[in-house]
Amino acid sequence: MKNPNGYGSVVKLSGNRRRPYCARITTGYNEKGHAKLKILGYYASHEEGLIALAEYNKNPYDVEVSKITLGEIYEKWSARNFPKMPKNTMVSNRSMYNKYVSALSDIPYRSIKVYQMQEVIDNCGHGYGTQGLIKTLFYHLDKYALELDVITKSNAQLLTVATATPKERTPFTENEISAIWQLYEHKGHPWVDSVLFLLYTGYRINEMLSLKITDVDTIEMTTTGGNKTKAGKNRVIPIHKKIQPLVLARLCGFNNGGFLFGEDGKRKSVHSYYPCWKKIMENIGAEHTPHECRHTFQTALYNAGVDKKSIDLLMGHASGDVGLDVYTHKSLNDLRMSISRLEY
Repeated sequence: MKNPNGYGSVVKLSGNRRRPYCARITTGYNEKGHAKLKILGYYASHEEGLIALAEYNKNPYDVEVSKITLGEIYEKWSARNFPKMPKNTMVSNRSMYNKYVSALSDIPYRSIKVYQMQEVIDNCGHGYGTQGLIKTLFYHLDKYALELDVITKSNAQLLTVATATPKERTPFTENEISAIWQLYEHKGHPWVDSVLFLLYTGYRINEMLSLKITDVDTIEMTTTGGNKTKAGKNRVIPIHKKIQPLVLARLCGFNNGGFLFGEDGKRKSVHSYYPCWKKIMENIGAEHTPHECRHTFQTALYNAGVDKKSIDLLMGHASGDVGLDVYTHKSLNDLRMSISRLEY
């Protein structure tokens, strides 16, 4: 069936081509009444060309903009957004693009299909974490392409990633904690005190690094911190007697930028903290993550017979079995007694 006047056409080009079908649109007519044609794109089959032609006529768009490739979208997006990102986020996005997403860099962004994006995710060779980062990058690129009117809908919202598997967490042993104390007492590493602080407070690594000097109450001997959840935000944690000297020593430190565990006049980043952690673990011959300090803290409280409400308050967990009024009636002395039961 013949297309309507001005609709455009799909023609097959000569020669051995990977995409031999050319979709053309009518942009006007010359003085002799002949149609002025512009190439919409090249396609592997006649049907794909007709679909592209139908989509254009349903919602006409700037053909020149539609030729922008994924690589060009990435360059424009990264130039605008990288300067505003935390360094570790910027490095992560750049890595995901260079290792995986760049496989589609030469393809016009508008013509990229959901299955092509999904194949990048499925074939990356990694699990939930990496797949999620790739999907997030596609989401950002889609959002930017929508701003430029390159696309009219986001394919990234249809992408899926592998199911997260529960992480195996192993508490520190008493021998390992003893080795950390020995390392601290012999001043074997400048950041050993941070490991002990995590073990006796249950803070997450980012929460610890965010603590300011003003968050420490030297009269009550407590810290106030936490920022991940509503229940954990600004929670008060008594400072265990065994780590009070190291906390006071930190308060007297110079060039800490106002942070309890600051360095070189500013807040220390999680990214720069990990090499310090790794050296300490190598020194005591152990393999643990910083989050396993939190797991050790929670396990030790449970084994010491501390009640669930107190553990929830110290960990920053929402309490699911009591009302808010009852939940908040736990006193500072109750929490101090709970912390004192840590015997490692």
